[in-house]
Amino acid sequence: MPKITVLPHPELCPKGRVLDAKPGLSLCDTLCQNGIHIEHACEMSCACTTCHVIVREGLNTLAPSEEIEDDLLDKAWGLEPASRLACQVRVAEHDLLIEIPRYTVNMIKEG
Repeated sequence: MPKITVLPHPELCPKGRVLDAKPGLSLCDTLCQNGIHIEHACEMSCACTTCHVIVREGLNTLAPSEEIEDDLLDKAWGLEPASRLACQVRVAEHDLLIEIPRYTVNMIKEG
């Protein structure tokens, strides 16, 4: 079973975490099911950038991003070459090291 290591994030996971991941499940679902409630304002329909993550290790083991994801990522805060949308990443058989950016661009967030 692959492991997903989440680097510390001040609000979502202050100490970082190592999660067991089920291959085929989206990264966003995996995080949420393990108590790391990453934003996903569009309900994982690939219509926003709130689930933006940076894949620090294991990016080359993932299926390539599609054009719609790439177009949306252009609008993400803190974009890097290893940026992906967690709702579009399907966990494979390999371990990943991810970072959740400190900020998101969410035009509808309340509070």
